[in-house]
Amino acid sequence: MKSLLKNAREQKGLKTRELAQLASIDQALISKFESGTRKPTKDQISKLAQLLEIDYETLMIAWLKEKILYEIGDEEFALKALLLAEQEIQNNKKEINSIIISSVQTILDEIEILKNKIQSFNHFELRQISKTLELEFIFKSISLNGNSLTLEETKSVINDGLTITGKSMQNHLEAINFQETTTYIKDLSQKKVYLNEKEFLTIHNLIFRGIESENSGKYKNDSFVIREMNLFFNWYDTHKNNLHPIILATEAHLKILEINPFDHGNLQMANLILNWILLQNNYLYASIEGNQNSINEYFSILKESQSKNDKCIFINYILRIEKQNLQRAISLTVK
Repeated sequence: MKSLLKNAREQKGLKTRELAQLASIDQALISKFESGTRKPTKDQISKLAQLLEIDYETLMIAWLKEKILYEIGDEEFALKALLLAEQEIQNNKKEINSIIISSVQTILDEIEILKNKIQSFNHFELRQISKTLELEFIFKSISLNGNSLTLEETKSVINDGLTITGKSMQNHLEAINFQETTTYIKDLSQKKVYLNEKEFLTIHNLIFRGIESENSGKYKNDSFVIREMNLFFNWYDTHKNNLHPIILATEAHLKILEINPFDHGNLQMANLILNWILLQNNYLYASIEGNQNSINEYFSILKESQSKNDKCIFINYILRIEKQNLQRAISLTVK
């Protein structure tokens, strides 16, 4: 941990005095943290992670490791005690997941009723819903990333191949690329292809084709990112069959944003992966409305969930969005 703190401070070009001032922590303590003679408190860890732009989870793991080693040292039964502790932590995790499910069970039940109703529609109705919602998903997704095309302009670009006067080439390329990527993800979903690293990088390459080609489909040149993405795919493989699909998709979205694996496009990737998992499990796109109020609400709830380290805040939000989109889909068939 001491190396993490010192290296991050030096990379930021900060002196211990300057960091102490920013963090409201005594300079002597900062020096002791970096030498390993003192340990920060949990609150200080949170503050330092934010100021030094160190991944909070990485710093917390290092902090907890040192805390455990300090407590148990080279005790004869240390390893046996750690194994028992690991089992208890796993059991507690299962209990927490059960609590999350029970806290949102009502809206999950409502979503299942709506989903089943849609699945009872005839082929023509399902095709009508799919075509409309896919266009809206593309429009809302590029709007979330600052694209200025309207819904009608997006439709003209991707369906009719038109060029919109006054709109940049990048606006056009973003719409076209997102449409092709959406088709690709829909195809993966129909083939029941699970989320994997190869397709993950392919999707990133597709959304930036012709826009940011140099780093498209490539992680940042950072060993931390490589390690965290390996852990992410391990996490997904472990939980893809035991977490509710909407909760799995939402947590995947949060984890991608937390890891921030690419130089650009992390928000787009989090959004696409969330919806890939939903589509694969016969849900509809969970897309945020393209108006500024809805976009502001999304970022506000995301920030609150991250700052409070409470994924339930964002899970509840995505559940609400999914329910609204299912209701919207049903309304499309009303004569």
